[in-house]
Amino acid sequence: MRTFATQVALITGAGRGRGRALAQAFAEAGAAVAANDIAPNNLEQLVADITRNGGQARSYIEDVAKKVAAQALIKQVEDDFGRIDILVNHASVEPRAALLEMDEWDWRRAVDVNLTGAFLMTQSVGRIMAAQGGGVIVNLLAPLEQESEGRAAYLASMAALEAFSRSAGLELAPHNIHVHAISAAGEGLIETVLDLCGRRA
Repeated sequence: MRTFATQVALITGAGRGRGRALAQAFAEAGAAVAANDIAPNNLEQLVADITRNGGQARSYIEDVAKKVAAQALIKQVEDDFGRIDILVNHASVEPRAALLEMDEWDWRRAVDVNLTGAFLMTQSVGRIMAAQGGGVIVNLLAPLEQESEGRAAYLASMAALEAFSRSAGLELAPHNIHVHAISAAGEGLIETVLDLCGRRA
């Protein structure tokens, strides 16, 4: 297994699902984990589990879709750990509503969290990574081929996130910042993310 000793991994949406599994995997591989979520209960349990098993982790309760909150989160992580080497944008919401019945709030919340949140985190963390000589950013995407009724807002935001990731990758490459957008579905996600983050020279 790759080791991430001395590295700091910031994971949004870490309180549940694959974000939680990634936080545990990075901690097991030696990284200090900055675990973010908007809900405290699951996050506090995750941090307790990691520290009980000998890992290093701290929790950060903020809404990454809001600029002030996202910047406060990143500043606190930098103050606590001194650097950020890895960013995993996992935070997402998936409203379920037919297009003709969807509330505008659901649409805006999906775009705000899934796309704007990733933009705000990538921009601010990218500045830190550029100053420290590089880093890795991973954006987790929905499998767009699994389209189904009632997912218009979610899938639209995921398609936009994929395009954003390509553009960000081109702009940040000169700073030795590697940006990856990968499907969050299927087996092998954890190993894939750890492998991508471990390739940076």
